[in-house]
Amino acid sequence: MTNANVTALSAAGTSTWLDDLSRQRIQSGNLQQLIDELAVVGVTTNPAIFATAMTKGSEYEEQLAELAATGADAAEAVFTMAIDDVRDACDVFAPVATATDGVDGRVSIEVDPRYAADYDKTISQARDLVARVGRENVLIKIPATPESIPAIETAISEGINVNVTLIFSVERYREVIEAYISGLEKAKAADLNLSAIHSVASFFVSRVDSEVDKRLAAIGTEEAKALEGKAALANAWLAYALYREQFSAQNPRWAALAEAGAKVQRPLWASTSVKNPAYPATLYVEELAAANTVNTMPESTLMAVADAEQAVSGAAITPEREAEGERIFEQLTALGVDMADVFRVLETEGVEKFVASWDELLTAIDGKLAAMR
Repeated sequence: MTNANVTALSAAGTSTWLDDLSRQRIQSGNLQQLIDELAVVGVTTNPAIFATAMTKGSEYEEQLAELAATGADAAEAVFTMAIDDVRDACDVFAPVATATDGVDGRVSIEVDPRYAADYDKTISQARDLVARVGRENVLIKIPATPESIPAIETAISEGINVNVTLIFSVERYREVIEAYISGLEKAKAADLNLSAIHSVASFFVSRVDSEVDKRLAAIGTEEAKALEGKAALANAWLAYALYREQFSAQNPRWAALAEAGAKVQRPLWASTSVKNPAYPATLYVEELAAANTVNTMPESTLMAVADAEQAVSGAAITPEREAEGERIFEQLTALGVDMADVFRVLETEGVEKFVASWDELLTAIDGKLAAMR
């Protein structure tokens, strides 16, 4: 039977995706088990996830030996193995995609994080990944850096399904929504089937608390301490308010696209494992349940949700919560927390962390390839 807590989360409007993928998880049947028992309806990946998967265990050794024999370099070997895993995961989720008209059943694969500031390389690789995976339920992850926002618009205009990643601020999220709507308008002008174009906007959560809490601790007052653990949820509530505003009948641009069959770009809550052990393990799940959202979780958070004593009772993001988010941001500003700087730091660090994971993976795979040759 499907877990009651995850079923309740789905009833509140939130799709549960797993923030992890490995060949072992696919081949052992564990991924199918998570679909059957915990209502997992999608998967996200990133360079750190593949670095863990490909450098532990023996599942990739045979393919690596074959790639070594062909003279493949580390980057090509990594992408070849990742593409195979994503394709196989897409096949596992194909029934979910069919049952949900493509809304769920999605598997994400990210463009090379080193291209985050290069429009041409980003869009070129996005096209290449779509062709190589060869499955309709794949999502191409593109970071929401200033240089990659135009690539997101181009990808959508060409009918490429996109998971926009590394969104930290509501201001950047507004740019992401604009890119999505503009891309759909171009797709409509090109007579593409808008109902077949899907996108999610990955809004990062826990890292905001990590950075803001550090600054609040440095301030050290009772007022500052009282705001610890509140910034991330406030930020997400404000993002959801923007989502509701932009994807409503009151927005004439969106209304015209919806009339033509376009689907909303759902907010996806990412980085939802708590970084502070003092916070409840399910904090960034229960407090962000809402219609037309996705929550992608590492397995530890997923299990915490499944084992929670009480399930969510409905949507947690209400207009009152959105107003509360505004008040929390006003209080943070009054204390001297520069939220614009917080978001700049987080975006820069986010890209750097993915690049570092990618470089470590390439170094490890390069060493394996050299040994096999």
